[in-house]
Amino acid sequence: MEKEGQLVTEELIQLVSFRLGEESFGVDILCVQEINRMVDITRLPETPHYCEGVINLRGRVIPIIDTRKRFNMPAVERDKNTRIIVCDVDGSLAGMIVDAVEEVLRIPGSTLEAPPPIVTSLDSDYIQGVARIDGRLLMFVDVNELVSTINKEVAQVEAMPA
Repeated sequence: MEKEGQLVTEELIQLVSFRLGEESFGVDILCVQEINRMVDITRLPETPHYCEGVINLRGRVIPIIDTRKRFNMPAVERDKNTRIIVCDVDGSLAGMIVDAVEEVLRIPGSTLEAPPPIVTSLDSDYIQGVARIDGRLLMFVDVNELVSTINKEVAQVEAMPA
């Protein structure tokens, strides 16, 4: 039995990992409400280029982000692995289209490092950190920032006079 103060437990971060091309990403599992297969998306006029539109999820209208477009990655054909990760940030829902959902991971908080100062292929505002896991890099997405940004931009479009 360990004496009090000698046993130090490290904070574990639980995340849902997903892929965009060859890159691995993760989002905090506490933000993930559900993961769905692709459904029909209703396009909205005059929304940002990365907003695919909205879906109706059990009576709630949810904006859908094309994560590849948001991170300035080339478009690819969607397939049977393509998913929508529905995230909840302070009661505000948004979906992220990803190439594939991989797994739920538990990683020590110490493996998460600050993102490099120059992130060339991604919009670095949305990358909270980078973790090394099994010889690969996983970028930890700041879902709060991503969802709040899309909700503000969609709200501006909806508020525009017809």
